[in-house]
Amino acid sequence: MKLPHYILAMLAFTTAGLTLDACTNSLDIPAQGALSDQVLATQSGVDALLTGAYAALDGQYNNGSALNLAGGNAWEASPSNWTYGSIAGGDAHKGSDGSDQPAIDAIAKFTADPSNGYFNSKWRTVYEGVNRANSTLRLLAAATTISDANRTSFAAQARFLRGHYYFELKKMFNRVPWIDETIETAAASAQPNTEDIWARIEADFQYAYDNLPATQSDLGRVNKWAAASYLARTYMYEKKYSQAKTLYDLITTQGVTTSGLKYALTSRFHDNFDAAAENNSEAVFAIQMVANDGTNTIASANQGDMLNFPYGNSPFRCCGFFQPSQDLANSYRTDATGLPYVDTYNSYPVKNDQGVASNQAFTPDAGNLDPRIDWTIGRRGLPYLDWGLHPGADWIRSPGQTYAGPYSPKKNIYMQATQAQYSDQHSWAPGTAINYNVIRYADVLLMAAEAEAQLGNLEQAQTYVNLVRARAANPVNFVYQYTNNSNPLAGNSSTPAANYTVAAYPTGRFASLGKDGALRAVYFERKLELAMEGHRFFDLVRWGTAEATLNNYFTYESTITTDIRGGRFVTGRSEYFPIPQRQIDLSRSGGTSSLTQNPGYN
Repeated sequence: MKLPHYILAMLAFTTAGLTLDACTNSLDIPAQGALSDQVLATQSGVDALLTGAYAALDGQYNNGSALNLAGGNAWEASPSNWTYGSIAGGDAHKGSDGSDQPAIDAIAKFTADPSNGYFNSKWRTVYEGVNRANSTLRLLAAATTISDANRTSFAAQARFLRGHYYFELKKMFNRVPWIDETIETAAASAQPNTEDIWARIEADFQYAYDNLPATQSDLGRVNKWAAASYLARTYMYEKKYSQAKTLYDLITTQGVTTSGLKYALTSRFHDNFDAAAENNSEAVFAIQMVANDGTNTIASANQGDMLNFPYGNSPFRCCGFFQPSQDLANSYRTDATGLPYVDTYNSYPVKNDQGVASNQAFTPDAGNLDPRIDWTIGRRGLPYLDWGLHPGADWIRSPGQTYAGPYSPKKNIYMQATQAQYSDQHSWAPGTAINYNVIRYADVLLMAAEAEAQLGNLEQAQTYVNLVRARAANPVNFVYQYTNNSNPLAGNSSTPAANYTVAAYPTGRFASLGKDGALRAVYFERKLELAMEGHRFFDLVRWGTAEATLNNYFTYESTITTDIRGGRFVTGRSEYFPIPQRQIDLSRSGGTSSLTQNPGYN
């Protein structure tokens, strides 16, 4: 069975000076009430709180409204980090027009200050997840009728989830207070944020890795290999490449999925973004989304991405946000041998229809392209999944496409053929049942490649990268032209929709590039493979390349669109977002705050 994603009973808890709701499963627990530990201190009670800790992964309320757990808009704290990871990383523009959600523009240009409400929403929502994990661990300690095996399993799952929530906070804000199950509620708001918490995050994932089973019967519950992958990711952020390699060697040889098969790339790239194919061999840790589950709300569907659909005359109703950048589109250009232009891709721009009305003729780009462009970016004249050809300007909210460009997002879009099952239309904007993959196996392989390159093992780094590129080169991943308005995914046309030319790196290429060149190739492959999935900004920061990459992006992209003009990344400030001013104010006691602001925001 699938771990319940929606929650029917609500319990009240308090964390960091804020009273928030924590959810439980629909068990024998009264709704909307405070329950004693005596009532909850059973196996079913602990499992209910643990389910609530899982439910916080999507950051949403269960009341059918587009709110996050902090009471703000759901998209402000989306677990996909489309604002903080993808827009701030140059994968995409905010989109829509300048009057709608202007707070995102400030984040995109690194001009946002601590009063920007998006930061407070993200902080509060993720700390609610921490609180639920801690509440589970506290109750587990008080329960006396749970078997040792179940006690260990509950503790390992709760600590994995807490590790995830703190990882989110750490990579975004850096300076965050560590609050665990040993800290009383009254003392939570007094905890300082001066400790580097990486070691504590490591400890949570290590405990989960040591104590979780290799498989789980309930889809959605984390297993040993998800913990190993997250621990390895933590090591990569700390630049502990040898420790990461040790784990990646195990994951790529011993890791198994819930079906009993080894982790593997799916044959179809798009299976990772299709609700009908979710929880496949590539899904290492996925946030479960559900639609049309009988609750008549969008609480189970992905509210965090509900703005991110084509607008205008599109069939999606709302809202025109999250438009891929021209810089990203150009990245998919390939040379005659099918390899990317890692360092010079913007010298080979992909043709677009900016300024061309939908009723005017337009011929799409005829040059060599990596097919992943057309599973990632909606381009005029190309099939938009099975919805027909993207019409261009008619689906773009900004007149003339000048504000955020001519493109539409694609990875978060449900299929027309299965929309009755996998879309949710109960609100003013769509919800979807497409899972968000926090970690998928392609990500693992590319992290492993990075670790190997950092350690000088360039041949093995190339092997990992080529696995990802070989999947892209499989003709099953080409988008095909429609035949009699048929579905291009079905492969019933033999004519590719564009000139797809992609290949693996030839033997010895990484060795000839040297360590620095090989690393650039790995980094670029992550951009191509994981685009629009919320990783890019955080990757650039941990690589130490954010200033050069993003300032070059601002220079180039500002010649095309108006939204990010004046953007500038400043080393020593822009690597982390500001501690929300609201949180600093709440932590004051006697005129002194327990929280220290990040550099450059005072």
